[in-house]
Amino acid sequence: MPKTTTQFVCNECGYTSPKWLGRCPDCGKFNTLIEEAVAPALPAKKSYRPALSARPLPLSQVKFEKFERVSSGISELDVVLGGGIVRGSLVLVGGDPGVGKSTILTQVAAHLAKEHKVLYLSAEESCSQVKLRCERLGLNSDDLLLLNETCLDNAEEAFDGMEYVIIDSIQAVYTEALSSSAGSVGQVRECASKLMRIAKSRGITFFIIGHVTKEGTLAGPKVLEHIMDTVLYFEGERTENFKILRSVKNRFGSVQEVGVFEMTGEGIFGVSDYASLFLSDSRGEAAGAAVTPSETGNRCMMVEIQTLMAKTSYGLPRRMSLGVDLNRLIVLIAVLEKRCGLPLGAQDIYLNAMGGIRLNEPSADLAVCAALASAERMLPIGKEVALFGEVGLTGEVRGVNFAEKRVNECLKMGFKKVILPSKNMKACEKFKGKLELVPVSYVSQMIKELF
Repeated sequence: MPKTTTQFVCNECGYTSPKWLGRCPDCGKFNTLIEEAVAPALPAKKSYRPALSARPLPLSQVKFEKFERVSSGISELDVVLGGGIVRGSLVLVGGDPGVGKSTILTQVAAHLAKEHKVLYLSAEESCSQVKLRCERLGLNSDDLLLLNETCLDNAEEAFDGMEYVIIDSIQAVYTEALSSSAGSVGQVRECASKLMRIAKSRGITFFIIGHVTKEGTLAGPKVLEHIMDTVLYFEGERTENFKILRSVKNRFGSVQEVGVFEMTGEGIFGVSDYASLFLSDSRGEAAGAAVTPSETGNRCMMVEIQTLMAKTSYGLPRRMSLGVDLNRLIVLIAVLEKRCGLPLGAQDIYLNAMGGIRLNEPSADLAVCAALASAERMLPIGKEVALFGEVGLTGEVRGVNFAEKRVNECLKMGFKKVILPSKNMKACEKFKGKLELVPVSYVSQMIKELF
């Protein structure tokens, strides 16, 4: 009888090693190698190679397949998904414990069960606990099927005839093909691959809940995200009512989409008015705050950037940034010091983007520079002023995409003055009579215009 051996697998990247290592040689993470049992391989039988059934086709002969989308019942979730749920796809929803992953998918399952066959596979909770959550949310759907099972092989028969299946969660289910425990790297990889084969062969849409590590990334190897069609991150603090759903991978839509939700006692609901979340009521009264229109996917939202400066008590000043890349902030500080003469070298600088949103696009550079200049001079920026533009190392303000859409959003939100790059002025000339447009070519011109 063949002997069962063990190997050590990195739960971050999937690297395997015959012995334990403190640091993974592949991804460089520490204490991520976990011991797993390797089932002995059965002797393979000799067989003839079957004839090739699938033949390659020229691109011109490939038929275009139109993806059918179904509404989830939550408009914000439909926007993040790219317009609705695509039939036969795999959607992975990750987030911290207690953020609301099970709550929002329970609402989606109850809505879909009115017209479709939906199965809620709960591997972490009993069926009575799921029913208690449905009663708390006011969901009463007799067509929603519940199943409490941890073995994926036993639950596969229940997938027959289903259109939508919710797996709660991928780390709690296992397959008998492997001897390792549930939640291990091998089990997560094998279960995800099995669900993908079922989804593509039977046309079933799977919503899969995944846990995250203490660093905020999905637990398990990166191959888990590669298998999925859509990967969503549910972010938010437990003490806050507002949550942000972010798309990091979507084969059927934009990966820049962001959905805003509010957690209430009756469930999770989409928020269409972002002014109260990303803009403060005291805007224009205190120094160190600037507003910029941020383009996220197919929508544009006004976001306030706040900065705080304090005289450093140590030899090396401290820089902290939330929502904006720290390296980008350091570069902009250097540009203001060298090109505009602002003395920021002896100041501790703290920057925050309101509402927990992340500004990854360079169009927020001009607003960051304006907020830093406002905090250094202790002069507030007007409440009805917005800025956008990319800043280069020479101090030049470069043009950005979707300038017309950004100015239109400023007009809808009641802003009276917009400072924008000179290269985008031609595309925004039709707004001249509706609000004041100030084109600038260098950061120094922006500072002279504001102060």
